Amino acid sequence: MIKVALADDDELVRMGLRVLVDREDDLELVGEAENGERALALVRSARPDVLLLDLKMPGLDGIGVLRAIAADSRLSGTRVIVVTTFEIDRYVAEALQAGASGFLLKSNVPAELVRAIRVVAAGQALLSPSVTRRVVGMFGRHLAGPTPPRVAWDSLTTREREIVAWVATGLSNDEIARELVLSPDTVRTHVSRAMVKLAARDRAQLVVFAIRQGLTIPDVAG
Repeated sequence: MIKVALADDDELVRMGLRVLVDREDDLELVGEAENGERALALVRSARPDVLLLDLKMPGLDGIGVLRAIAADSRLSGTRVIVVTTFEIDRYVAEALQAGASGFLLKSNVPAELVRAIRVVAAGQALLSPSVTRRVVGMFGRHLAGPTPPRVAWDSLTTREREIVAWVATGLSNDEIARELVLSPDTVRTHVSRAMVKLAARDRAQLVVFAIRQGLTIPDVAG
């Protein structure tokens, strides 16, 4: 069972997400919050697997919630999906830096929202190619935050560097495998090894590292 929490100051949005979660047999709603302070308290008490988080809330905003979760090792089991009205703005870039595992538009159809929860709960990142391309284009190497030491980057093999750059396109392992004519298991192994060497908490942080390192990100159509 995947434990899900909701944080949004719009009661109608919460209602829609609540109905969505309640109708799925493998999802369990463990709480709701209408502001950042209550969202953080909810995460600390309920320890959800996935938090659906709005960025723009009164008081402590979504970025503040993300940073607090990332800074508390006891909350490392909670993955955060940012649910936003806009596909990309500076807040979304900050959320990626702060530890978001994925982004969804509030206009996404229910099936996509449910899939997103399951993907992120399984430890994967949900980063669409359009979002990652625009983050790269708008912010490039200027994304703030910690960077793996030089020795960590030097420990990557040529193939691992290539795979990390492909991860930064937002494509899944299966999609990268098709592009490079490799097996999905091979791609998955390279991604896992790169994450260990760079001490990346998830694929989303691997994307930040790749952008900040200045790796050449493949151009993905669509």
